[in-house]
Amino acid sequence: MIRLFTYVYMLFLYAPIAIIALFSFHSSASLSFPFEGFSVQWYEALFSSSDFMTALTNSAIVAAGSAMLTTLLGTFSALALMRMKGRGKSAFAFMNFAPIALPGLFLGIALVIFFSLIGLPRSLLTVVIGHTLFTFPFFVESVRSRLEYFDLSFEEAARDLGASPLKAFWLVTLPIIGPTIAGAAILAVALSMDEFLITVFVTGSDTTLPLMILSMMRRAVSPTINAASVFMLVVTIAIIVTAGLVMTLRRRRLELERAETAE
Repeated sequence: MIRLFTYVYMLFLYAPIAIIALFSFHSSASLSFPFEGFSVQWYEALFSSSDFMTALTNSAIVAAGSAMLTTLLGTFSALALMRMKGRGKSAFAFMNFAPIALPGLFLGIALVIFFSLIGLPRSLLTVVIGHTLFTFPFFVESVRSRLEYFDLSFEEAARDLGASPLKAFWLVTLPIIGPTIAGAAILAVALSMDEFLITVFVTGSDTTLPLMILSMMRRAVSPTINAASVFMLVVTIAIIVTAGLVMTLRRRRLELERAETAE
């Protein structure tokens, strides 16, 4: 019974995605069966659209900018959290997790009010800030889970050999946690590319890819929307798979190093 429920759940979850992908290659503009044939005309129309290319460029800029900010701030925050003890550590961990639990609607309204108070006009910069706030907790939690197993004695050994704190971090700590940081950064890019709700509130006249897809759906239900959705799905999956490969390669490397040390 449980297995049957699982199959039904997976069918319910992935059948609509499969249908969208199928009709993105439909030779006809009809979004109903019977299926008349395959064509890539909707992808050609999509990639020849200047609006799509502009939205894609904006999404790439926002994703890259927010990922860089998140990586810089999140890495040092995770390192600080690793070194903290007692109630301070628990309080910091709770405050970091809070934005994940808060509704995106709340964060979007709060950011709009904040930008209005400081006189910062809404633009791609405000979108980058909003996405950084959104992706930051996920990044810190991802890196923190790896740092829980980090042995501080490596840094202490480097310091005993005369390395400065910065040099010990650069030569010892960073190479060990680097793949974890890279994987978390890729995850931040994926989250930023798909983020919609916060973007609606903090964007100005610039349009990102999710907002462009929404505007297309308001005008008419076109097969081009299916092509754009499949493109976003492929990009997101590619980013997540890349992050998984980075983490897997790192884990295998650690296993090999441990095996060599044991020998």
